[in-house]
Amino acid sequence: MSGIERQVFFNGAFVPESQARISIYDSALMFGDMVFEMTRSFNKEQFKLREHLERLYASIKYVHIPIEMTIDEMEENVYKTIEINDPLFADDDEHRVMINVSRGLLSIYQDVVGVEKGTNVIIADFPLRWTVSSMAEYYDTGINAVIPSQRAIPAWLLEPKVKNRSRLHYLMANIEVSNYSGSNNWALLLDPDGFVAEGTGDNFFIVKDGALYTPEPRNILRGISRQYIIEELAPALGIPCREQNLELYDVMTADEAFFTGTPFCIMPATQINSTDIGSGSMGEITRTLLRRWGENVGVDIIAQIKAYGKSRKEDYRAPSPYSFKK
Repeated sequence: MSGIERQVFFNGAFVPESQARISIYDSALMFGDMVFEMTRSFNKEQFKLREHLERLYASIKYVHIPIEMTIDEMEENVYKTIEINDPLFADDDEHRVMINVSRGLLSIYQDVVGVEKGTNVIIADFPLRWTVSSMAEYYDTGINAVIPSQRAIPAWLLEPKVKNRSRLHYLMANIEVSNYSGSNNWALLLDPDGFVAEGTGDNFFIVKDGALYTPEPRNILRGISRQYIIEELAPALGIPCREQNLELYDVMTADEAFFTGTPFCIMPATQINSTDIGSGSMGEITRTLLRRWGENVGVDIIAQIKAYGKSRKEDYRAPSPYSFKK
């Protein structure tokens, strides 16, 4: 390894993180033409990596990006990337792996700009704490889910089940929600029919009368964490779970609600448009799901993220996915 810099897998070779760059003429920059996945570990062990890779290859197939690397080879390269970077991680760090696949140079620039043409496969590995340290307080306060004017893009316009980098609609929702007072506001998008869809990078559940409800999967990214709750956690705990259309009314009259996402697993949503959901604090079923998840992976999820929060260092002059300079 070069010095103490993390290494990135870039088209078959490892390069220093600061040198892992794609061309300004890449289709990813021109069209947002890139599919990706991001994973995390628990106790340095990757969680649901194969499921993430299966979704990645489904996205690659859907958008017709040519790729020679097999899914098994991709998995092997992920583990190589983790192995080469692990010595630079603290003992309490988790691996946050980011896999980006782009189509590469557009044809009019090939053989002209002196950049290797063809599909780009980029695997980076950085500490999970970067992503979750700012979320630590929300396990106490809960999230205020805010409905922005920006709507989710339905599948009949642009397939949301493809995890891609064309996410301007997410960004516009976050910009709008960032203008609300308080620091715990997350966007919750409705679809064009007015039904609850998803957050800007996370899925959504409510609890009513002891059962879980989550939006139908047609107009959302079908999250790996969402799938884990529906197919494994909820059945193991004997909690009924149904996929169905949800309206704002259903959220406002729910007993509990929460977001799900790979880095934080489950995050309680205690308000909707600043109105309390249930008691206005994390509900018992939400807490039970989080506890069982932690038991299954051998990590106290809340305690881990709160510990990361205590060591948080952030440049507040820079934009984040949730806050923007006016």
